[in-house]
Amino acid sequence: MLLGTHSPRLDEKGRIILPAKFRDEFAGGLVITRGQDRCLYVFSAKEFEELNDRIRQAPISSKAARDFLRSLLSGATDEVPDKQGRVTIPAMLRDYAGLDRDLAVIGMGNRAEIWDANAWNQSQAERDASFSEIAEEVIPGLF
Repeated sequence: MLLGTHSPRLDEKGRIILPAKFRDEFAGGLVITRGQDRCLYVFSAKEFEELNDRIRQAPISSKAARDFLRSLLSGATDEVPDKQGRVTIPAMLRDYAGLDRDLAVIGMGNRAEIWDANAWNQSQAERDASFSEIAEEVIPGLF
């Protein structure tokens, strides 16, 4: 399970070093793609294949499903971390997420998200204000 917040830096070649705690999950390969909220999603190759199998069940007649698939798959790139745990983030995805040098990589259970550090801090500050109020709405009966 991918957990926590990590603060790697983007190097001059557009690479990041994956957090050490995430490397086993991604050792067999990973897929980086556009995420919602202007971040990037990082899935293990296996998890992305399972996601793709579920998405393919959506009716082709659904415009929303087609649009979602286009956004998700057209920006996807498969990578294999090198021996130092580095992966390259293509320029198109760096531009989409507005990535600068300082990043936030957060664990989301079955995936990681890559954010520009400033965008993450601002987004998190906005969520902190309503965190206690949304738990019951999102996960009824949790607390």
